[in-house]
Amino acid sequence: MKFFLSLVATAVVCLGQSSASPLDFLNYNRPILDAHNCYPYDGQFADRIDRALAQKLPIGIEQDIAWAIDPKTGKGRPVVTHTPHTTGSEPSLKEHFFDRVRPIVEKALQENNRASWPIIVMHFDFKSLDPTLLRAVWDILGEYESWITTAPQMADPNQLASFDAKPLLILTEDAPIQEQVFFREIPKNARLRLFGSAQTAKIEAGNRAERQHLAATLPPEKLLTVKPTNFRRWWNNPWNEVEEGGQTKAGDWTPASAARLKALVDYAHALGYWIRFYTLDGFAPADNKGWGRGYNFGSREKVEARWKAALEAGVNLIATDQYEDLGKFMEEQKYK
Repeated sequence: MKFFLSLVATAVVCLGQSSASPLDFLNYNRPILDAHNCYPYDGQFADRIDRALAQKLPIGIEQDIAWAIDPKTGKGRPVVTHTPHTTGSEPSLKEHFFDRVRPIVEKALQENNRASWPIIVMHFDFKSLDPTLLRAVWDILGEYESWITTAPQMADPNQLASFDAKPLLILTEDAPIQEQVFFREIPKNARLRLFGSAQTAKIEAGNRAERQHLAATLPPEKLLTVKPTNFRRWWNNPWNEVEEGGQTKAGDWTPASAARLKALVDYAHALGYWIRFYTLDGFAPADNKGWGRGYNFGSREKVEARWKAALEAGVNLIATDQYEDLGKFMEEQKYK
């Protein structure tokens, strides 16, 4: 009898392991604060990455990337910047991100608490899609591969391989050239070093107003029509797919908007994608710290209603410029 019960217990454990969702790899499929535009603008706001890393881990960190000529060496390099029109004075990807997170990553590797990995999710927003830039970034990631979550290539690209957990997870976006360089062109013995986003279906509309209306009202299955691949693992969404016109047109938060958000999240998760929404800010003009107006709901009260809804819906990456405010809010809502 004891032997039989032991066999049953073993079978249950094995079944649980084999049926675990790949979504659970990222913070057990729970929300993460995503630090939007986490880099300096023209030399200003250089403390953004320090402010982001001061929040409770795991944390998402967005790095916008372009190509610049180093004035000292005359050679090109990937830099973090909000514009493709670079001067060469911008911080390099290595010095701004990898040098800054080195103590955190090396400490995590030494502690070897793999169940907590990844602890930092770095997201590339490329300001240029020049293959030279993309290949240079691929090479840099190779220098830090021992820090980075990877996955093996599969004979069938639609088969999702298991992740080899490391402290960093690198995400990138949906442009076909990124899939070409980061996935289809890599050597056969190379592991995937970063993972792209899903390609949202093109919305056919006669004008901008109609397009905005359709973005906010089309069923989720009309917006995203394909399953994840070994490379494409997440879905990146503007807020105008929840509320028509986005942040600057948003009124009171309503049950209908909450249902819309939940439907998008549930659909993404059912397909097997993590989901991100950008960018949820709410501040008075006097409190603007270089964040811009395009993502601003206009008040703390209005953005907190959306933060709460995003947490309750299970949005994986909640992008904001207000790192400390959302971090504190998540602590208060017991979502960290």
